[in-house]
Amino acid sequence: MTVTDFDELATRILDGGAASEADALAVLRAADADLMAVVAAAGRLRRTHFGNTVKVNYLVNLKSGLCPENCNYCSQALGSDAPILKYSWLSTDETLQQAGAGLRGGATRVCMVSSGRGPSNRDIEKVAEMTEALKDEYPDVEVCACLGLLEDGQAERLKEAGVDAYNHNINTAESHHDTIVQTHTYDDRVETIGKAKSAGLSPCSGLIAGLGETDEQLVEALFALKALDSDSIPVNFLMPFDGTPFENTWELSPTRCLKILAMARFVCPDKEVRIAGGREMHLRSLQALALQVANSIFLGDYLTSEGQEARADIEMIRDNGFVVLGAEDEHADVVEAGHDPAIRRRGAGTEVAANA
Repeated sequence: MTVTDFDELATRILDGGAASEADALAVLRAADADLMAVVAAAGRLRRTHFGNTVKVNYLVNLKSGLCPENCNYCSQALGSDAPILKYSWLSTDETLQQAGAGLRGGATRVCMVSSGRGPSNRDIEKVAEMTEALKDEYPDVEVCACLGLLEDGQAERLKEAGVDAYNHNINTAESHHDTIVQTHTYDDRVETIGKAKSAGLSPCSGLIAGLGETDEQLVEALFALKALDSDSIPVNFLMPFDGTPFENTWELSPTRCLKILAMARFVCPDKEVRIAGGREMHLRSLQALALQVANSIFLGDYLTSEGQEARADIEMIRDNGFVVLGAEDEHADVVEAGHDPAIRRRGAGTEVAANA
């Protein structure tokens, strides 16, 4: 594609057309010299659907480590020697304390995550109780649960308790799935997304880039997410920590990460594209530029890894002409709240956001 072609692609999509797999591949393979043209074109789509707002999300790690699944990228997985915090379920009070810190810092969505293959019905009741307590205290909060593979009826119980969305990432293309995990199938993941949608939960599903996939497989994964009609697409960038099979796997550059995000915007122009785990490590100085195509980030720490300082995230949003969704007229208050040390209480570790 030429520089003009990227802009013409954006115009075609805005006129009701759609990006093809060939278009997506061309975006991913664009020359670095054309990077600003790619960003500008994708940015037209971002601003049409989301204006200058950035949705801020906050993770609460309800249960950490000791997972029986063997996802090769995950520090919490079976066989991982990564030095992470391991603990059973937080109490409702602890959950409220952590979630409150993120909400005061500018977040409007709390993502409640637990490690493991999937929740028992008892686990579902714990999350239901936490959700009800959280919504009693913060009526406008969005709650997204990420608890693993769901059994029949569990999504309905979460919906009844007030959960708004369910995250379960496909992580990679179906053609690449079995090389990164063998204890569950790609279809298992798709089935859980279907159960969440059927119960009226907003589907949140994304991917992890840097797992040894080809360009074509990245495109395959994004078109699968489009077919699943995922409302929110977290794009993670592999953090190759010691103790996991993917240690010393470094396939990503800042420009490649930015092109992946732009490709997501072209393929899914009206969906929430979230810059998730690994952004600080891989986008580095291009994090702010990535906000021109993505419209959502996580605030503070991830599951078991430190993120960028919350204040720096909020200032990055403001300094680049964006506003925090839900606090468009309260920038000063939000920036000040970003100083809250409770936002970073989980401490250091080695896990990627929403990779459970």
